[in-house]
Amino acid sequence: MIDAPVRVVSAGNGRAQVEPTAQSGCGGCQSRSSCGVSGLGKYFSNNRKAIEVQCDANVRAGDELQLSMSEGDLLKAGLLAYLLPTVLALAGAGVAAAYGLGDVGAVLGAGIGIATGFLLGRLSGWTPQMYAQLKSDQSNEGETP
Repeated sequence: MIDAPVRVVSAGNGRAQVEPTAQSGCGGCQSRSSCGVSGLGKYFSNNRKAIEVQCDANVRAGDELQLSMSEGDLLKAGLLAYLLPTVLALAGAGVAAAYGLGDVGAVLGAGIGIATGFLLGRLSGWTPQMYAQLKSDQSNEGETP
């Protein structure tokens, strides 16, 4: 699981609006800005707005939570956001070149391909599952009752 600390902006009905705290990324070192592991922390950069997540705990504004996402969901999101448009851009440029449309046609084909990739990603409706829990719950995870 990839974790990031967040602060509750508002909460109700099993959902919470959260925003990033000052720390982002994995917190393992000082090279978070160039680290590929801190994907969830990069999602919560300082210019992001609050997002709504599922939270079964009874929380209120100002509470600190730990937001978690599986590595598989992060990988799927990256593939959908980056790989699909890139592959379709290359395919569009390849099709245009195969039909002998020249450089302008290849650029237009790539543009159509990348736009189609972004549109398909948006229309898929898939979003990564993120879960929020109180930070104090984290300390009890490895213990048995």
